[in-house]
Amino acid sequence: MAESVERLQQRVRELERELAQERSRRVPGDGGGGRVRVEKMSAEVVDSNPYSRLMALKRMGIVSDYEKIRTFAVAIVGVGGVGSVTAEMLTRCGIGKLLLFDYDKVELANMNRLFFQPHQAGLSKVQAAEHTLRNINPDVLFEVYNYNVTTVENFQHFMDRISNGGLEEGKPVDLVLSCVDNFEARMAINTACNELGQTWMESGVSENAVSGHIQLIIPGESACFACAPPLVVAANIDEKTLKREGVCAASLPTTMGVVAGILVQNVLKFLLDFGTVSFYLGYNAMQDFFPTMSMKPNPQCDDRNCRRQQEEYKKKVVAVPKQETVQEEEEIIHEDNEWGIELVSEVSEEELKSSSGPIPELPEGITVAYTIPNKQEDSVPQVTVEDSGESLEDLMAKMKNI
Repeated sequence: MAESVERLQQRVRELERELAQERSRRVPGDGGGGRVRVEKMSAEVVDSNPYSRLMALKRMGIVSDYEKIRTFAVAIVGVGGVGSVTAEMLTRCGIGKLLLFDYDKVELANMNRLFFQPHQAGLSKVQAAEHTLRNINPDVLFEVYNYNVTTVENFQHFMDRISNGGLEEGKPVDLVLSCVDNFEARMAINTACNELGQTWMESGVSENAVSGHIQLIIPGESACFACAPPLVVAANIDEKTLKREGVCAASLPTTMGVVAGILVQNVLKFLLDFGTVSFYLGYNAMQDFFPTMSMKPNPQCDDRNCRRQQEEYKKKVVAVPKQETVQEEEEIIHEDNEWGIELVSEVSEEELKSSSGPIPELPEGITVAYTIPNKQEDSVPQVTVEDSGESLEDLMAKMKNI
């Protein structure tokens, strides 16, 4: 009986996915079944082209192939203050496909944030997000799942969609974005991505709403979320016990907008291969401080799949031969030229030597910035005046008579 129920639930999910994909291929509202989604981006500079400003990045040499954005699929877990804005930005950028995961509903308490609107209160966040995003850009494919990824049953389905929910069914997504607000969900995403070897980005905003961060996690190459977990996770404390009744975390649309913007900026750089992707970038709103760093994986990580990914990454590094960097000597420009101009030093070699002092013996690899020249005796002979014994008044009188 339990097996038949599980099969039925699996079939319902498959039908929902097929229906979502079919809806995503067409734009509602024209009364004739919708128009087919645009497959190619146009670089034509006209007001009617929604991609003309984006394609300008290619013309200006920032991105070599912006049209490639249409070939990527990104999964976003958590469609709250950061996740919803992240989804909107990627939709406006023309991403190929978005998979949205969340189990919460829109509440009026969410109206201090961006994206959601009062009339959407009561709807599931993924349902409200899909409706809004589809109206913004009908060229994007959407898959939405209204469930909690931390439960055993949903976790398996979540892993399946990461593995097979790419733009082409059966291929993995290109990136997973964690925009959740609790450690349990982050650990679930971390576990799934470590097992699958899936690159993902984690993001978060502090409970006082004045700081946040993003973090790129490449299994085996960089530290995963379990390599250096927060104290709550490391101590196996149930975070639900930390929440006090009648007390909620603060939330600012500004901080969440900044974190979402930084996250999407790094997503674009990662997918389209331009600029430098930050492995960790923090944001402190009180001092407008942006700390950056990178963390290596922990060889004793509690996640066995993380340790396995580390070993596989080491093998890849060994297999790839190191490219020796050859320092090219600067080419000396010949002094002769058609204008007859010469560069002549105003300081002779002897003067240069005399202005430098002895170089002390130092360990290998250490040099001095400058040396103190030896103290030279003044070449001008000193003139001595004999004391005549006359007083100052007598000398002044003599000067007046001259």
